[in-house]
Amino acid sequence: MPLPATEAPGRLQAALASRGLRLTRQRRTILGVVENAKQHLDASQILRHAKKLDPEIDRVTVYRTLKLLKRHGLVDELDLMHMQGEKHFYERRPQRDHIHMACLRCGKIMEFESDLFDRLKGQIQRDCRFHIVVSRLEVGGYCADCRTNPSE
Repeated sequence: MPLPATEAPGRLQAALASRGLRLTRQRRTILGVVENAKQHLDASQILRHAKKLDPEIDRVTVYRTLKLLKRHGLVDELDLMHMQGEKHFYERRPQRDHIHMACLRCGKIMEFESDLFDRLKGQIQRDCRFHIVVSRLEVGGYCADCRTNPSE
């Protein structure tokens, strides 16, 4: 399932600019790739997409930009059930926390938002007197296609 397109394009650039950070041509290209991704991308996929737009972008620039975005709370780094080994994937920090559901057979990643999840986080904050800044929940199982066609 594709990522929800709930955020205005340019949000990452605007957020960095508002913090007084330089927006080089290469950094803007990488931000555009992350922001317009239709699925979760790892660093090598981000590099590959960015190089199509600007052949001068290198791996170091991608990793430095991802580190900057993480430090400012603008992207999340996910391991998605370690289904692809130690690979890490990146997504824009969503407006609303969601649950990542990973199909253990076909590898499809789906996202699920729920009022119940929001209420659970509220209960954790109240009962444990703990202020939640970020939450991540991943569940593994089988998608509808794999449950319907288990031999494929």
